[in-house]
Amino acid sequence: MIPMTLAEVAAAVRGRLDSVSDAWAAVTAPTAFDSRQVEPGGLFAALPGMRVDGHDFAVAAIEGGAVAVLASRPTGTPAVIVDNVVSAMSDLAHAVAARYTGRILAITGSAGKTSTKDLLTQILSRAGSVVATQRSFNNEIGFPHTVLRVQADTDYLVLEMGARGRGHIAHLADIARPQIGAVLGIGSAHLGEFGSREAIAVAKRELVEALEPSGIAVLNDDDPLVSAMAGHTRARVLRFGTGPEADVRATDVALDAHARARFTLRHRDDAAPVTLGVVGAHHLTNALAAAALALAAGVEFGTVADSLDGASLASGSRMELIERSDGVTVINDAFNASPESVEAALVSLAALAADTRPSIAVLGEMRELGNSAPALHARIGRCVADLGIDTLITVGGPHAELIATTARQAGSRRVTHIESKDQALALITETLRGRDVVLIKGANSAGLFETAAALVAAGH
Repeated sequence: MIPMTLAEVAAAVRGRLDSVSDAWAAVTAPTAFDSRQVEPGGLFAALPGMRVDGHDFAVAAIEGGAVAVLASRPTGTPAVIVDNVVSAMSDLAHAVAARYTGRILAITGSAGKTSTKDLLTQILSRAGSVVATQRSFNNEIGFPHTVLRVQADTDYLVLEMGARGRGHIAHLADIARPQIGAVLGIGSAHLGEFGSREAIAVAKRELVEALEPSGIAVLNDDDPLVSAMAGHTRARVLRFGTGPEADVRATDVALDAHARARFTLRHRDDAAPVTLGVVGAHHLTNALAAAALALAAGVEFGTVADSLDGASLASGSRMELIERSDGVTVINDAFNASPESVEAALVSLAALAADTRPSIAVLGEMRELGNSAPALHARIGRCVADLGIDTLITVGGPHAELIATTARQAGSRRVTHIESKDQALALITETLRGRDVVLIKGANSAGLFETAAALVAAGH
């Protein structure tokens, strides 16, 4: 964190010091909301939870090196007392961001935020120091946590912005005002909260509406709902995509034998061949977004292309390809699931199997789809049948079962539905015929990443 005294922290969060002997003690390390992750010189945010209360761990945090605790009541330790700890974290992040002089880049969209962030971080790391969102910490708690990790000499701050309603992204952008903002695409994720893709687009465009005239809006030209956001920003627009009008574009697109995108990256008069190290044609969009963001930040084209060539993802359970010693290939894409990402993963599964290897799709339910859930789950079932996936195993409740029923009706023959993921590993193992390609995909709450890990471990 950019150093601040406890007195300055208290002023920034409109709080009061309690049991503090030295108001000029400096906070120099990030704020943690897990007492086990406190760094010497940092703050501990005592968040109230449904099962545990962070205030109960205040002493442990101080013993671990925290300068003070951000709390809503006295803890018997040095503390900054505020009305609401979550709001105070945002206020403190706002104060830190106001002191930060490096580049702030923000990313939003229905899918691909974390993958794009991972790719962008690899590019920017070639040009300077980077602080980026960890995992998918992109909400009202995770976002300020990321901002509070920035140092005065950090060159780039890369922030994911998630939204579950109107005004959420505008709030995050007010905490740390980005100079460059990208919208990746508008899909069906969170239809339950928003009601329509058009409503999702209105919420996502809050990012480009927040940009100053000196900023740059990076927009997906292949998505009409995103492309139209050019009319809702004061910033300069930089478009990415596969069409001829895109400023940063991919031509000669193909998939290699491992279903990795191979293409020519182009910007103005520059061109370079790139083969991604991550499985799935849909990662082409994420790579182009990362390239456009980096170019907007002033990174040289050659550095961008070199960084993308062979680039993989640091965050796990996202089209993670693992080869077992017995020849079985596991695609772990179980971190999350939207209709678009499930379809993309199924296309990659079919491409990897390529009619020469048995293909198995293990699919859990998709969440937060509202009234559209039945139709969208049925769409996935038809996709399984249309792609000729050899074996389908669905896991979970009625919506997962609907995938199986629809696939069976559409012509799939090897279809099994189970209600619990605890049954999945044994069933997959029984199904394996040798050299199989197994895709495991579902909402994070379904916990199928555990099944993927167990399946990988079983082959070693």
